[in-house]
Amino acid sequence: MRIVTSVAAMQRLALKWNQRRTPIGFVPTMGYLHAGHISLVGKARQSVGKRGVVVVSIYVNPTQFAPTEDFASYPRDLPRDEKLCRDAGVDVLFVPDDRQMYPARKSALFSTYVVEECLSRGMESASRPTHFRGVTTVVAKLFNIVRPDVAVFGAKDFQQAAVVKRMVRDLNLPVKVVVAPTVREADGLALSSRNKLLSASERAQAVALWQAIRQARQTVLASRKPIPASRLKCALKWLIETRPAARVDYIEFFNPETLQPVAEARRGAHMALAAWVGKTRLIDNARL
Repeated sequence: MRIVTSVAAMQRLALKWNQRRTPIGFVPTMGYLHAGHISLVGKARQSVGKRGVVVVSIYVNPTQFAPTEDFASYPRDLPRDEKLCRDAGVDVLFVPDDRQMYPARKSALFSTYVVEECLSRGMESASRPTHFRGVTTVVAKLFNIVRPDVAVFGAKDFQQAAVVKRMVRDLNLPVKVVVAPTVREADGLALSSRNKLLSASERAQAVALWQAIRQARQTVLASRKPIPASRLKCALKWLIETRPAARVDYIEFFNPETLQPVAEARRGAHMALAAWVGKTRLIDNARL
């Protein structure tokens, strides 16, 4: 496995692969990798085949964090990540730093951002107004650097994946976006790098997010009629907040194509939720 830290070096490699028509599979991450990330690597390898290459990037992107968020405490362990990538058969690990990705940002000369203005409204952006601007900007930059044929994202970040797919479509970027299923712990908690920040007690309470999803599914499947979304939200909020460390940020039911909220929860709709467990904010989602 080759480790690349320079944008210029990564661009030279990508250009060489493009010239040789070598398919490039790409998995952008913020590091502290887990089995969910490794499943994305497997999808990327499957997409490009034996003659292709798989690139994983590790970069904790500052522009998608607000000043009050957990940028400084976000888990980091590069030696561990390197071993996981090597064991997973990654060809190139791209690990740029802020000087490489935003060379003019510290001097306030960086002023170009990529903004999606429809799917990035509501849910995550209601709580994190500048989040998706940072996501689309860094993903567009990474696509320009790595020049992938296929990029793989996880379904846990459902809104993020939808926003990236819309950006790719609207900007005619020559990248196929693949969204891989959420990987969960045995008790249903979605794998997340932020799970590392939970205490033992908080980890036990965090499974309430998955229990809320299961409860919503069971309620919808058992009902002959659509259920008012507001009523179901209240019931799920109560379920989650019976845990002393848990506090709901939002629960939303929406059309999975448009991401527009729906007034009634029914089969085929999608739900997403975010909750604080202690000082750690977790998200999850599922189709009903």
